[in-house]
Amino acid sequence: MLSLAISTNAYVDSMHKDTSCEDCHDDIDAKTHGKTITPIKSKRDFALGMRESCRTCHAKNFTQYDDSVHAAMIKDGNKEAPLCSDCHNAHTVRSTKTAGPIAATACANCHEDIFKAYAKDVHGLARVANGKTAPICADCHKSHGVLAASLGNGIKDACLTCHEDSINQHKEWLPNAGRHFEAISCPVCHAPTAQRRVNLRLYDNVAMKQVSEKTGVPQFEKLTLAADAKDMGLDERALWSLLKEFNQEGSEGKTVLRGRLEVSSGIEAHQLSEKSKAIKDCNVCHQKGAEPFQSVSLTIAGPDGRPIRHGVQKDVLTSLLATESVRGFYAIGSTRIKLLDYLLLVVMLGAITVPVGHMTIKRLFKGMRDKLEAEKKAARAPAEGQDSTPHRRADDDTSK
Repeated sequence: MLSLAISTNAYVDSMHKDTSCEDCHDDIDAKTHGKTITPIKSKRDFALGMRESCRTCHAKNFTQYDDSVHAAMIKDGNKEAPLCSDCHNAHTVRSTKTAGPIAATACANCHEDIFKAYAKDVHGLARVANGKTAPICADCHKSHGVLAASLGNGIKDACLTCHEDSINQHKEWLPNAGRHFEAISCPVCHAPTAQRRVNLRLYDNVAMKQVSEKTGVPQFEKLTLAADAKDMGLDERALWSLLKEFNQEGSEGKTVLRGRLEVSSGIEAHQLSEKSKAIKDCNVCHQKGAEPFQSVSLTIAGPDGRPIRHGVQKDVLTSLLATESVRGFYAIGSTRIKLLDYLLLVVMLGAITVPVGHMTIKRLFKGMRDKLEAEKKAARAPAEGQDSTPHRRADDDTSK
């Protein structure tokens, strides 16, 4: 039901108080309005049309919005995708500066469970206690340029915006901290009660971004469903075949697997604890049968910007195929790829043995080398003495 009732008082107090009705409703003639009935197909259809009126004044926001996951969902025909009026009431919209620290957050309308988790985590509690200094949805996900959180590095970058010195702080106790930041999402350690999984992302090595499913051509879903009809998860052979399909037409190596350790759901990603409770025990991941590596999924970006996943058998991580897919979070002793353990040991031994062996041989042959140099020097001495007599050319003879 589309209500036509507008509160005059609420409108006068809104951000649009200086905007006339016809500025937004430019299809209406004030002189004839109300004398004829204008058919409206549906409330959503009306909101879709009014969205273009918003664009007239809010062009900057639309520049961000047009590349967002919400806009992509609308283009894909998703009728649940939010429109301007789902987040902003055009007749009562107020400045965000007047909003309470955590109340009246439009995101909660669709993401209710996630918002409830956030309200109880370290950020939500800090926002209630300390006001707007702590982050809320838009601070991490952006109001109009929101992208799927599990794609790309946007959320990690958002964390580092506030926690800008965190890499240096982690280096004080965490070996290879930079590599951990590349291959592990922040909530993996900072949401200690969360379930974790390995996310194998199909990645375009040329374009340097995650591969996307083409609109109208469900290649990923078609291939995964055909290869895993019993829904037991893709095995090594199926995963290898899928990669070959994505690397056709002479583009071998273009599409690869990039592994990242993540929490299993958006709700768990918003159950962040205080710093003292974050996981600092390396054995949580770096031991045989570690829990985070028991769940594996393969991911591609869907046409609407949201991730499409399919389960993968965990044994894939112990195969040679995983050499590329575990790039970034492989560590000796994690016992996923035995061959890599052996190869790494060989490399480490070689790195030590070669210079030590070189120095030993150098010392052993030093005496022999010095003796040879002395003999060569002695042999050159007489010859140099003979060559010291001045030479004359035949035409320099003065006896003529």
